[in-house]
Amino acid sequence: MPDPLSRPESVQISPLNRLIFASRWLQMPLYLGLILAQCVYVFHFWVELKDLIGAALGSGASLQHILDAVTVPNTARPDKLNEATIMLVVLGLIDVVMISNLLIMVIVGGYETFVSRMNLDRHPDQPEWLSHVNASVLKTKLAMAIIGISSIHLLKTFINAAAYDAQVLIAQTVIHVVFLLSAMAIAYTDRIMHITQSQSKHH
Repeated sequence: MPDPLSRPESVQISPLNRLIFASRWLQMPLYLGLILAQCVYVFHFWVELKDLIGAALGSGASLQHILDAVTVPNTARPDKLNEATIMLVVLGLIDVVMISNLLIMVIVGGYETFVSRMNLDRHPDQPEWLSHVNASVLKTKLAMAIIGISSIHLLKTFINAAAYDAQVLIAQTVIHVVFLLSAMAIAYTDRIMHITQSQSKHH
């Protein structure tokens, strides 16, 4: 006797359902646009790194470019490359890398979850997190990446704390804490859903 829950090998799908399901490919230009944004970040990274190396080698033009990027308005500009300036530039480079990682997670994870399978199960370079990615996992990882980016921006502000008002420092700290609490709430909600699904399967 055939299992009533089993689905036939060939299922007839109405034209409307086919159209709605095919609409997921409308996201393709969005992911291609994010790839172009990734290219812009790579170019920006190398420009900043080139200026840092040039300033370290004594280039006055490179030093001015760095100071224009990291010096807070209405504050004294150093006349040479110092530790604080190097730290701010390096934090900016790390910020670019973390945003690039965020883009990769959105591009690869989003495409795999919402558009089409990429069939990377046996690929040697398959990211570990991609093997069990779903909308819930992707949401949690994106929240953690945003916290990391926020931490970098907060650290850059604290390095120049003397140039900011107390209200600005407090506001950025509160925003960072809100990001952190939001990520914890997302992770806790996903954990509850996972436990509920596991219990329902056992029953």
